[in-house]
Amino acid sequence: MTSIETTAFAALDKEGRLLNAVFKGPTGKPGYYGFRGDIALKFQPKLADEARPPEFKLEQIVAIAKEGTGKIEKLAGYLHDFAHFEEFKQIVLPLLSPDGAYFLFVNNVDLLAKYTITVDGVTLTVLACDETTVWKELSDYAGLDKNDFKKLDGGGKVDLILEKATEAKETYEVLSIEDALSRAEPAKNRNANRPV
Repeated sequence: MTSIETTAFAALDKEGRLLNAVFKGPTGKPGYYGFRGDIALKFQPKLADEARPPEFKLEQIVAIAKEGTGKIEKLAGYLHDFAHFEEFKQIVLPLLSPDGAYFLFVNNVDLLAKYTITVDGVTLTVLACDETTVWKELSDYAGLDKNDFKKLDGGGKVDLILEKATEAKETYEVLSIEDALSRAEPAKNRNANRPV
């Protein structure tokens, strides 16, 4: 049975960065461990031992890692503000592999945006995501619908969506990270238009 300690998720788990897990465990594929949830990118200062929610996170993660490799093999996640890419680069990027498949859904880019960026040898597909979820967007991207997931457990669902999304992955306009960041729009206030 694959345990988190033998995978690239171990360090994130020890640092208390794996949050809001919808799924966290072996995927059913031998040697693979999956995670669905959030990764804290920047913590708020602690006040008198009181743990506070992170300042911002890589949200709605769907990821798998193979034991013993020290790398996350496939990952999709949501950044509310592309300006937080620097923290993503420090915390998550070192755990990614040049051979992996990675999808970064970003809120404050043009809704039609589809970029390919390579940072430190790791290639990321950058896609827009507004008022929907990574799971829904990734399912559409992979050509899957609810019926495809019906008979699967949590690990099987994570495996299937990442496998099919990887098969569907295209190379889009190749941008440098500087160019991609310069195209970002102002981040939306999540609390605007919410009833008080």
